[in-house]
Amino acid sequence: MAGLDVVLLTADAYLDTETQNPLARNVVLEDGLVAEALKNEGLNLDIKSWSDPLFDWNSTDYVLIRTPWDYFERFEDFMLWFQTTSKQTKFINSAALIHWNIDKNYLKELQERGIRLPNTYFIPSASNSSLEEAMALAEQQFGHKCNTWVLKPCIAAGAFNTYKFSTEQAKGYQERYKKLIQKQDFMLQEFQQSVVRKGEISLMLFNGEYSHAVLKKAKPGDFRVQDDYGGTVELYEASNKEIAFAQEVVQVCKEMPLYARVDILEDNRGKLALAELEIFEPELWFRFKPNSAKALAHSIKETFFT
Repeated sequence: MAGLDVVLLTADAYLDTETQNPLARNVVLEDGLVAEALKNEGLNLDIKSWSDPLFDWNSTDYVLIRTPWDYFERFEDFMLWFQTTSKQTKFINSAALIHWNIDKNYLKELQERGIRLPNTYFIPSASNSSLEEAMALAEQQFGHKCNTWVLKPCIAAGAFNTYKFSTEQAKGYQERYKKLIQKQDFMLQEFQQSVVRKGEISLMLFNGEYSHAVLKKAKPGDFRVQDDYGGTVELYEASNKEIAFAQEVVQVCKEMPLYARVDILEDNRGKLALAELEIFEPELWFRFKPNSAKALAHSIKETFFT
């Protein structure tokens, strides 16, 4: 019998409870809320970094991925750990679901299942096209000209290697694009004006049931809503339409995720669109609604330990 019921997975940077970094303090706070809620459900747990060289992953029944937020900087190492650990224990969400969600090419599958995306053109790694050629192909797919673009990698987090530029500025990004596209797939998107006008909405769902939502806003003059770049976040009262959209997204997944964050926005045609579905390592903002950590813990107990 395994010694632990659940391990909450993090990164080395978030194990220091004395850190003064605001992001790290929030991670420690929210992992603490989840840990307390799981303990109150009668579960035995610990918090470990994925890169801990000494921990025996056979010693836990499940791993709940929380904040391994250096994974994209050490992607090969992380994937080796993930593949090895998948043979030693089980993951919440499932390993198959996580493997699917870690690469944003999953968005193409959701689009094929009827989920609306912002205008997005997917560029495979090692593509021979120039950035301007990719933009021309994207406009052909979209059916109209674009003035402002966002280029982002299919495997990343926190706006890493994400760039916003105008059509006139594209030549200045060509060399950077040429280097980046050799390493991995990228997405070229039409910039959505609502990101700076209103912000991006994140809805949290547990077993398909809506829990709470936040509104993320970029600082003036920026487009990145992450707090790493000065963005702000506040509790948000989601509309019935927004909740229904988020629920539709998780319902068309190959399996229902136990936890999910559905990031949505209003596209340039005024319709709700999916920015991203996070079922791998999403920030879930338990600090804005502490009882939501209890809802997650209860779902875990009911789903895996009864």
